[in-house]
Amino acid sequence: MTTIDTPLTIAPVLRRLYFGRFGFAIVWAVLVFTTKAQLGPAGVALLVLYPLVDVAAAVIDSRSSGRNRGLYLNIAISLAAAVGIAIAGASGVPAVLRVWGAWAVLSGLVQLIVGAGRRRLGGQWPMIVSGGISVLAGLSFIVGASAADPSLTNIAGYAVLGGIFFLVSAIRLGRTSG
Repeated sequence: MTTIDTPLTIAPVLRRLYFGRFGFAIVWAVLVFTTKAQLGPAGVALLVLYPLVDVAAAVIDSRSSGRNRGLYLNIAISLAAAVGIAIAGASGVPAVLRVWGAWAVLSGLVQLIVGAGRRRLGGQWPMIVSGGISVLAGLSFIVGASAADPSLTNIAGYAVLGGIFFLVSAIRLGRTSG
């Protein structure tokens, strides 16, 4: 079943989804900070969880909005990132940062394109800006992987910023769909 991206059909679903993404990002970032982003089994599982939540959100979004190639592409990219992060976790922080960075660049591009395509729904400018910032942040993660003492804690800040953009978008969607 395919629905049409109209404010009456998709905006309420996106609003709930974006509020959920905000809450998850904040809780996840707090956990990353409190564990100091260690690469033990729990730390790697925590890092893998983030792109898997992105997959789940894209599935929910695609079910409510109908066919959207960008969302399908995002599902594939995020699944690959989860597997890549799990594997990279055995190689150390630089490898994880490179995989995370590549994922941030690619998923950011997709987010930017999907958001631009949904401009008429309202509330999408935060998603467009967030996608662009994700691309830049991803590049910084890749470059940061070569630092003398690379750290994973910056990804928690990345999640918080992304969460804030989801919150702003959810609020703006509420104004346009109400």
